[in-house]
Amino acid sequence: MSVHKELTCIECPRGCRLSVEVDGGRAAVSGNACPKGAVWGAQEAVAPMRTLTTTVAVEGSTRKRLPVRTDGTLPLGRLLDAMEAIDPVVVRPPVRRGDVLARDLLGLGVDLVATDDLLGESR
Repeated sequence: MSVHKELTCIECPRGCRLSVEVDGGRAAVSGNACPKGAVWGAQEAVAPMRTLTTTVAVEGSTRKRLPVRTDGTLPLGRLLDAMEAIDPVVVRPPVRRGDVLARDLLGLGVDLVATDDLLGESR
């Protein structure tokens, strides 16, 4: 049984309106102005993925939270699981932007990285 989905592509500022037919786990995409739109539309229709951005707790600093993100995408349906896995993470200075704070999140091959520096600020 075929399922029809209408999506707005987010791969570039153009925002093409995509028409996607999904049948048996395979997607046929139309309406894209570039090849990136076809790839994104097929992925989004069959198995949507997201980069997770959030914060983690900080100890030993005047700052209370440090912004972080995954260095790759996670299945949309696993974001809440990822948030639960990240919840106990606590960092202490020094941390540099790009430092890996948690490796292989949920066994999905994606690391959690700092998106800001946390230097030796005192309380």
